[in-house]
Amino acid sequence: MYLLIGGVTAFIISMILGFVLIPVLRRLKFGQEIREEGPKWHAKKSGTPTMGGLIFITAVVASAAIMYLVGLFLGVDIPVGSNMVLLLCLSLVYGAIGFIDDYIKVILKRNLGLTAKQKFSLQLLAAIAFVCWAVYGEDVATVVKIPFVSVEFDIGIWFIPFTVLVILATVNSVNLTDGLDGLATCVTCVVALFFMLFTKYGDFPNTVVALFAAILLGSLLGFLIFNKYPAKVFMGDTGSLFLGGAVCGMAVLTEQPLMLLVVGFVYVMESLSVILQVISYKTTGKRIFKMSPIHHHFEMCGWKETKVVAVFTAVTAVLCTLMYIYG
Repeated sequence: MYLLIGGVTAFIISMILGFVLIPVLRRLKFGQEIREEGPKWHAKKSGTPTMGGLIFITAVVASAAIMYLVGLFLGVDIPVGSNMVLLLCLSLVYGAIGFIDDYIKVILKRNLGLTAKQKFSLQLLAAIAFVCWAVYGEDVATVVKIPFVSVEFDIGIWFIPFTVLVILATVNSVNLTDGLDGLATCVTCVVALFFMLFTKYGDFPNTVVALFAAILLGSLLGFLIFNKYPAKVFMGDTGSLFLGGAVCGMAVLTEQPLMLLVVGFVYVMESLSVILQVISYKTTGKRIFKMSPIHHHFEMCGWKETKVVAVFTAVTAVLCTLMYIYG
């Protein structure tokens, strides 16, 4: 019941905030500048309010606080413990990094935002702090489990640098996925639903992660009302980095960071397509894809934006189902 209450509360808060905040962002002229190297048909989206991630971020924090207060004053056993604090801290720190990046782009009119070195350094520090807290403060096992096979390795202290790399790769992959109306939102809704079910009914129960996932899912569904095609607001780096942190946090506290290769396959392919494109062009002068990240390739092949989002979301749903059943 608490999962339903948390999710519905987050949905309502997110929906209300959307109606309130989007006009404010529009009046403040917090509009997205579309980069020239992107698809030409995306130019019409220029000026669409960005930094909309503040909508679901606020909904997540407010809903978690409400659930805590309900449990405290009514004496109800609602799982809002140190794991929730850890998840919120990681997500909010990455959201803050994204906010700074968006602020530089939108307010200071530096279209590239933070430099690559600045962004990487901040993300690295956040990842190291989180993993150390998880291992030494929350007793997360230093075991790497291989999805779909009964194989696991206790890598000891090497778990920290390994997981840090997984977090950095995933967070930036989620950021790349946010390139079409509703794409990152829809894909992450499915991922959040997976973590909610997996940590509630799966082999590794964690009721705190389940509640956090339910709240995240509800807040994203509320945001999707405004972010679906044609989008009235973009989440910006504020939102996409927050989501990356949230997804990584849930995977680590579930003690299966490698499951992100499966449930986050779309994230992985978005990032991998960029890497392969760069390597191919630098070494051979030829491009593998018509445009990267890969969602733009499918657009160049004639797919409508809504079709790309639907297919990528469906692929995520199938892989999450397989991971839930066989993982």
